[in-house]
Amino acid sequence: MAKAFFAHVETWVFDLDNTLYPPEMRLFDQIEVRMTQFVMDALGVDRAEADRLRLDYWRRHGTTLAGLMREHDVDPGPYLTDVHDISFDVLEADAELAAHIRALPGRKIVYTNGSAPYAQRVVETRGLEGLFDAIYGVEHAGFQPKPDRAAFDRVFATDGVVPERAAMFEDDVRNLAAPHAMGMRTVLVGPEPVEADHVHHHTDDLSGFLSRLV
Repeated sequence: MAKAFFAHVETWVFDLDNTLYPPEMRLFDQIEVRMTQFVMDALGVDRAEADRLRLDYWRRHGTTLAGLMREHDVDPGPYLTDVHDISFDVLEADAELAAHIRALPGRKIVYTNGSAPYAQRVVETRGLEGLFDAIYGVEHAGFQPKPDRAAFDRVFATDGVVPERAAMFEDDVRNLAAPHAMGMRTVLVGPEPVEADHVHHHTDDLSGFLSRLV
């Protein structure tokens, strides 16, 4: 990886879940349980069917919420409040990651398919509070989820992101296709590399990767 590859970057965009904390902390497992329960209650189906629908909507619509909204006209507000009502005790502060994010030149933002209040809780618990210039949730994209290009367009327009001078860090390879097409540098964060033309770099250690940029 050449540091020069990121020399032009002025805005650093970070996904939240399984990106700003490692997947082995398993925070999102709690959300998945609550998603399944919400689907059971909202649609009157059993757990097995709710799990099937949750995954099906995630695959076809980008998120479970998007599927519920598009196919069942579910109100996103109660859903986002309910599924993010979890314990954050599994998260640990990461002073090293905080130092490397702080050292990045330019603007730093969080953009998640979760809600902004939930993202704020994660950022605080990870010891990253005060490092980001803005935190955007799915509500800021009009409840359109990543990987929809329109979702990125809306959030980036709000923030003033110039994609050709920005980088995106994300654990879901689908969510890097639009940023790549917009001209962003793309970094897949996760345990396994994925061969895809829209992924410039892969890392299983976000903190270590950032340390090599600054």
